[in-house]
Amino acid sequence: MPGWAWTLIGVVAGLLLLWVLLIAVLWATRPDEMRLSELLRLLPDLLRLLRRLAADGTLPRGVRVRLWLLLGYLALPIDLVPDFIPVLGYADDAVVVALVLRSVVRRAGTDALTRHWPGTPDGLDAVRRLARLPA
Repeated sequence: MPGWAWTLIGVVAGLLLLWVLLIAVLWATRPDEMRLSELLRLLPDLLRLLRRLAADGTLPRGVRVRLWLLLGYLALPIDLVPDFIPVLGYADDAVVVALVLRSVVRRAGTDALTRHWPGTPDGLDAVRRLARLPA
């Protein structure tokens, strides 16, 4: 077998290994059914929050880039985990949103989250519980 074929096999195997590791991380951080249903109910407010945070010029550039990438990922019809996989197929978007929100709050602080939240205080508390953020 030529050398380029071994290189191609190595790259494909590496990508497959990374995908399996991603599935393991998503499984470990998956939301339970109650939290997933809360997130679906809060989806319109959550999308407005993400857009407002991404447009806030006072936040660090890295935070805004993460938020714009998240919005792009949510807009794409292609998921990291196909929808036919039980539990994770539909929960991968919720997990990715929760991970990005945790990252944003670590860099920007909870004040930015509170300042840009368009919904009710109870909704904000639910988002904080879903993303495992401090109250």
